[in-house]
Amino acid sequence: MKAIVVDDSRAMRAIIKRALIAEGFEVCEAGNGQEALDELNKNGAPDLALVDWNMPVMTGFEFIQEVRALKQFDSMSIMMVTTETESSQVEAALEAGANEYVMKPFTPDVLQDKLLMLGLAR
Repeated sequence: MKAIVVDDSRAMRAIIKRALIAEGFEVCEAGNGQEALDELNKNGAPDLALVDWNMPVMTGFEFIQEVRALKQFDSMSIMMVTTETESSQVEAALEAGANEYVMKPFTPDVLQDKLLMLGLAR
């Protein structure tokens, strides 16, 4: 399975990437939503995108809106992974097309549970 980790923090990308590799994913990275969108357009949809909310150039919320407007990415699961904890933001992300929402900080167990819910864990 393939995943893309979209976060402007290199350290956070590394943490998430490590957890996904442990679950058997092949992982690529992007530093913002636009980089991620470019990657998807170039290489096709992975099984999963894990996306931060607050990033320069294109936010995670904008990325979700863009991706969900494009039919070729319908099968891709999107997990918002962010420090945003307001219920209105959780609601907005899910309404925009996120499949799951994880609040930072989180443990690898939380990520694994969400992957199980999406049918993407071993």
